[in-house]
Order: sequence, then C-alpha cells, then structure tokens
Amino acid sequence: MVQAARSCKQNIVEGALASSGSKRSELFLTTVALASLGELLEDYLDYLKTRKLKIWEKDAREVVFVRNLCRIKDGGYEVYREFVETRSAEIVANIIITVICQAQFLLTRQIAALEKKFLTEGGVREKMMRMRTGARKLE
Repeated sequence: MVQAARSCKQNIVEGALASSGSKRSELFLTTVALASLGELLEDYLDYLKTRKLKIWEKDAREVVFVRNLCRIKDGGYEVYREFVETRSAEIVANIIITVICQAQFLLTRQIAALEKKFLTEGGVREKMMRMRTGARKLE
C-alpha cells in the first residue's frame, strides 16, 4: 500500500518534470500514477471487505463531508488530522478511499487535458519540426 501511494506521487512529480521535454512521457507517467491509485484503492477496499467493515456509498453524507474537506485551499494533511488520528480504522479507511477517488477524478481530468493538448499541439519533436520547416522557408 505504501509503495502504491508513493508510486502515484513519484510518477506525478516525474511526469511534471518530464513535461518540458516530452509531453508523451508526461502523459504516460500521469497514467501510471492513476494506475497506482487504482491499486491503492483496491487495497483499501480489500482491507474493509476482509474485515467485514462498512464501505461508504458514493453519495453518503460522510463522503460528501470528506469531499468538502478536500476543497479547503492549501489544507494538506492538517485538514484530515483530527479525523484520521481519532477515528476507527473503518472510518479512516473510508476517508482515504474518498480522497483516493477524488485524486482519481482529478488525474483522469488531467490525463484528458494532456491527451487533448498532445493531439492539438504535438510533442517536442513536432514543435521542433515545425520550427525547422519555418526556418527553411525563411532561407
């Protein structure tokens, strides 16, 4: 679980760093990050299922509450600290599942935006080719 969470974060960072040189790499690494989140989500669901603990429904009031916590600008872990450090494992796992689902939603939107940008603008190779072609026309 730790490795899946770390892999997600590291692939987002690596993709962002690669973006100036390769949009294709950025898109690939962001997709890998999304896959890592999927692994992590399954681990938390398995944790709850194997212990016969409740999994919150998508629109449960608790889920809505956690989603609203995510909207606190620059809140980070502090927003969740009270809940994560004082609640049962069942509640904490469900909070984490909710946060993972939000992260998946946001990464899916990011991937769609990256795909669209790549299709319309191309990557570095395409841009360099356009620049070379433009330079040749000026000669």
